[in-house]
Amino acid sequence: ARGIVSSGLIPLLVWKLQSEEEHIQEIILDTLAPCLQEDATEALVSNAVPYFKELLLSDNHQLRSKAARALIAISVPLEGKFQVWQNEVIPILVDLLLDSDEEVQANAAGALMHATVTTEGKYAALDAFAIPPLLELLCSTSTTKVCLNAIKALTMLAEAPEGRKSLLSHLPTFRVFLTHKNEAIQRAAQIAIKVIEWTP
Repeated sequence: ARGIVSSGLIPLLVWKLQSEEEHIQEIILDTLAPCLQEDATEALVSNAVPYFKELLLSDNHQLRSKAARALIAISVPLEGKFQVWQNEVIPILVDLLLDSDEEVQANAAGALMHATVTTEGKYAALDAFAIPPLLELLCSTSTTKVCLNAIKALTMLAEAPEGRKSLLSHLPTFRVFLTHKNEAIQRAAQIAIKVIEWTP
């Protein structure tokens, strides 16, 4: 990944996303994800977010999943979070929480978790009614990744007063996860409860 980034190939890969066939687009997204974790700057400058957004709407669940995974990586830096909000990707990610594919659900929740760190991101997700589908995911999934990302995304939304107010009545749902077999999920649930119960 470091070699691809330092060779200046990211803009070319982003550009190729528009014109290649689906199976090649999948390979490009698989290549981009670790590169974006290394350094997302070139991809952000190359307008990668609108291309990822377009692929979120694909009929191909692999493309939806991989595009959402790329959005997780690109929204780690602040500029990435800003671009995801600015390009109105958040409502699409909220829709994908109800996708028929669990990997798409997990990655959409993961991308929301990063995008909602900013105030703009939080309110865009709240305006898109992200809380009900995130809670639904929590109650209906047994997949660790989906569960963890959903709890963390809900924690971000609970940092907004409106989000906290909506989630107060759902504290019993989070308490169930305090005894989960996965320690990361237990910790995430503890943090979520702390944030939801916080009073100014």
